[in-house]
Amino acid sequence: MSEKKIFTTPKVRKFARELGANIYKVEGTERKGRISEDDVKSFISSQLNLKKEKKNEFNHSEFGEVEIKDLPRIKKIAAKHLANSWKTIPHVTNHDEADVTELENFRNSLTDQLTGEIKKITPLAFIIKALCASLKKFPSFNSSIDDIDNGKITIKKYFHIGIAVDTPNGLMVPKLRNADSKNISNISKELKKISEECRNLKIDKKEFLGGSMTITSLGGIGGTFFTPIINYPEVAILGIGKLSKKQVLNNGKFEIRTMLPISLSYDHRIIDGAEASRFNNDLKENLGKNFAYKLAI
Repeated sequence: MSEKKIFTTPKVRKFARELGANIYKVEGTERKGRISEDDVKSFISSQLNLKKEKKNEFNHSEFGEVEIKDLPRIKKIAAKHLANSWKTIPHVTNHDEADVTELENFRNSLTDQLTGEIKKITPLAFIIKALCASLKKFPSFNSSIDDIDNGKITIKKYFHIGIAVDTPNGLMVPKLRNADSKNISNISKELKKISEECRNLKIDKKEFLGGSMTITSLGGIGGTFFTPIINYPEVAILGIGKLSKKQVLNNGKFEIRTMLPISLSYDHRIIDGAEASRFNNDLKENLGKNFAYKLAI
């Protein structure tokens, strides 16, 4: 059975996609059945009312003691955003490991030229630089879908990397602007600054907009692979796990190497599996033996 013909504007189609509404199920009330934004809003409202009717037929308190708490404001905002991303973007996640032995050795050997003290630079700073290099080579990962119905995407020429920051109020994703033009030391300083601003709720809301691609890291907590949700309207997100020592076959010999788990989620409408694998391979190469020395200072 073919889908019915839709009469509406590209703006209304985009509005429906952003709300997660199937435009083919919306009834148009304007002339000749044309669909307006108000029709989309009415459809969403009816769907929400239907969901309310399907709520649990019992209260949790019937089975024992419970506590009702308010969801933090930031989590309320994030909930709608994440639900929309999950519903509208066909996610696929590729899992891989990068050998960062030389990078880690180099990072841990960095010292201040004046004081001789060891520089404490997070691995995330190196990962950001490596990601920027791969984004330049694979521009489709630095894009957004603005008009999928007419086959249009926006390729970004800037490199604003989103950083998922864990705060007491919930997850926040500020952007590290023009990361490709900053050196490792400046990136490390800026990471500390924007993380503190997020935790103290001192960051401007504009800093959460206009990203290229997001990095979410669980390395400081633990775990290996996971499935990060893409930060709409971006088309990919990089998940980072905890570094670990492993025996790896290297040049015909087993050696203890430092391995970094990476989980790349991508929008399958724009990026296919082969391209994602090539992107991962390039990123792994960027994090490998020679890349760190070129970008560190």
